[in-house]
Amino acid sequence: MQRRAQAEHRPPAVQRRVSALPTDAERRLALRRMKVLATSLLAVAAVVFAVAFALQDRYPWLGYVRAAAEGAMVGALADWFAVTALFRHPLGLRIPHTAIIPTRKDEIGASLGEFVETNFLSDAVVAGKLGTIDLAGAVADWLTEPQNSRRVVAESFRGLTGLVALLDDDRMREALEAVVRTHVVAPVWGPPLGRLGARVLDSGGHHEAVDLLLDRLDEWLAANPEAFGPVVSRRLPSWLPSFVDRMIDERLHAEALRFVREMRDDPDHRLRRSLDEYLAQLADRLQHDEATIDRLELAKGRAFDDPRIRELAASTWTAARSAAMDALSDEDGELRRRAEAVVADVARRVLADDDLRASLNRRLTDAALHLVTSYRSDISHVITETVQSWDAAETTEKIETQVGRDLQFIRINGTVVGALAGLAIYAVATGVSALL
Repeated sequence: MQRRAQAEHRPPAVQRRVSALPTDAERRLALRRMKVLATSLLAVAAVVFAVAFALQDRYPWLGYVRAAAEGAMVGALADWFAVTALFRHPLGLRIPHTAIIPTRKDEIGASLGEFVETNFLSDAVVAGKLGTIDLAGAVADWLTEPQNSRRVVAESFRGLTGLVALLDDDRMREALEAVVRTHVVAPVWGPPLGRLGARVLDSGGHHEAVDLLLDRLDEWLAANPEAFGPVVSRRLPSWLPSFVDRMIDERLHAEALRFVREMRDDPDHRLRRSLDEYLAQLADRLQHDEATIDRLELAKGRAFDDPRIRELAASTWTAARSAAMDALSDEDGELRRRAEAVVADVARRVLADDDLRASLNRRLTDAALHLVTSYRSDISHVITETVQSWDAAETTEKIETQVGRDLQFIRINGTVVGALAGLAIYAVATGVSALL
């Protein structure tokens, strides 16, 4: 089931190649059949030899049959010994240089690792192979198909969802707090803020902020004239008539409104100039006045040590994590559709731009060469250590299952070649004897 599920996620060409490969059970059955066939040929040759040997005095032509059968037996036995000696001791006899695979398993693993490293993972082989492949174009062409881009995005989002789910909330909050304290809180704020403020003042960028503030203040004053009543009237003598209170309130409100509008409409207003001077002095003090810098650092420390700030950071992480999980898990969500559209658009751009595709191929080749150069020894060691970790009997069974069927053809061929050789030798010997 697992093998079938994995095959369903492979491209069609790869699925066809995988489905064409026989299973281990099928290989073992084919091996047993070939062993029976090779042994049966040996048995047939032995029976033919016995019959021919017994009757050759009565029928001289059976000498040729006996010679062929004798050669077939010799060839079959010799090749049986050679094939068997690869995997085990023939007949259980510990003859030198037999059971080669189980006794030299570790050396075979080391040789296999070195062979792969030298012949498959060399820079020349990798660069030469990748140089003949338009890898970027092939991937881009594959991604232009909607089902493929959808699949890539789905798999990527599934991996991200799993990663986010694995994150421990407490540890992430601690990590985020450590990062913020190291890179945000710990550095001195004064000089950078002073330099930023000086640049903003030089460019006049603060004027828009002042205009916006004055606009909002004008709107508020116009909409809330009663706000001056409690501020002014309660401070007047109680014996004054009430209409006097209202006159004073209205007058103050009108003057305040007029003053704000004058500031808003006059870019060269004296209060604006005073504000510019104050901000310029503040920017300078933030850069050069130690007392101002220290006061800012003290205020910053109190703000970030406030438990409410920490609670806000914790709730922010929790909300961000929940939002990320919801967005990544929603198969029909806007984020996934946009991601699919971006993947397909990038693929189309790569296909349409030959220079971009060539650049990507060069980068992929360079990346592959870097990986090969950095890790080919590790890959070789993995092969070596994997083979060395196998049990000798298990290794023998694995290798015999994979190649044993083909090795049985050696026994069959030995039987046939031995028969022909025996017949040829007997014929030549008989012919020479007749001539002499």
